[in-house]
Amino acid sequence: MATIDLTGDAFEETITGNDIVIVDYWAEWCGPCKSFGPIFESVSNKEEYSDIVFAKVNTEVEQELAAHFQIRSIPTLMVFREQVVLFANPGMLSESQLIELIGQIKAVDMEKVHAEIKEKEAEQKS
Repeated sequence: MATIDLTGDAFEETITGNDIVIVDYWAEWCGPCKSFGPIFESVSNKEEYSDIVFAKVNTEVEQELAAHFQIRSIPTLMVFREQVVLFANPGMLSESQLIELIGQIKAVDMEKVHAEIKEKEAEQKS
């Protein structure tokens, strides 16, 4: 699957409608973003990742979305799985690092993550 351009209007639907969504926050003027773009695109086109949505958010166009997630440096990579942010980090990755990250994300026990979230929410309410 090729990358998609993600807008604020489609953000929630994309996150809630897909198991894994990897978001690249970028800007046209950003040199490291231009270097990372082809890596991100290359990995997104690999058949073994056809179950993952690879999305790009142009921080110049989608300023509200970037502000909501407190994007201060670009590129920033954010990975959602089952609507939970499991990874958010500024800086570019090599192709092998991105592939390794995807493997780590797929290996996460999401039942345990959701249980921990519910536990923390319950603690905050009491």
